[in-house]
Amino acid sequence: MKPRYAIYFVPRADSAVYRFGAAALGYDCYTASDIDFPDPLPIPQPAWSELTSEPRRYGFHATLKAPFFLADDIDEAALVEGFDAVCRTTALPVVFAPAVTVVEGFVAIVPAAPEPAIDRLAAACVTAFDRFRAPLSAHERARRMSTRLSPRQADQLDRWGYPYVFEDFRLHLTLTGRLATERQDAVLRYLREHFAALHASVVRIDRLTLLRQERPEARFVVIRQAGIGAESAYPGL
Repeated sequence: MKPRYAIYFVPRADSAVYRFGAAALGYDCYTASDIDFPDPLPIPQPAWSELTSEPRRYGFHATLKAPFFLADDIDEAALVEGFDAVCRTTALPVVFAPAVTVVEGFVAIVPAAPEPAIDRLAAACVTAFDRFRAPLSAHERARRMSTRLSPRQADQLDRWGYPYVFEDFRLHLTLTGRLATERQDAVLRYLREHFAALHASVVRIDRLTLLRQERPEARFVVIRQAGIGAESAYPGL
């Protein structure tokens, strides 16, 4: 099985926001290592571990170009070269005020108000990195189509390999998997209180991150990171 790659926004490894999100998931995608959950938790640790098991595979991030296999005529070196080129030519960094809320049944950090510059950045990543992507397999397409996509989302899936792009995109940094209705209030309150303690009035999207997943059951790991726009001198990993 070939590896998959993804283009994400992953906050700086030493930032309070990243440490918060990585601890909530119990995984550091920079070091590919398990880390301790916060203590105390609002529910028993085994239940929290199960609650975060799916997002843990991806690491703490916001998707800009969803996971993809490389096209047959592209190797990782070409992808890295293209990644660096996109980072050098991407518009200026974006700053947003964060809020912790429930999105489609899971808890995530999202912009507190619409920010068109974020949407433009995401759209640019969708289009710029598409030339590196292999077409969806029949299995991948069937899996996505099973989630009740709108006609527009189905068209976007076929064209871009992912349904939630452009008008259907919403930046989110996931903190949990889907929550049962009776558990949402307690988990949301807990995460809001702990995030508020960071006093993170803004989140700065000043970098893009390239991650690799070696096999379907493996976790994504950061393999390169570079600043964008005025921050493009930031060294890659």
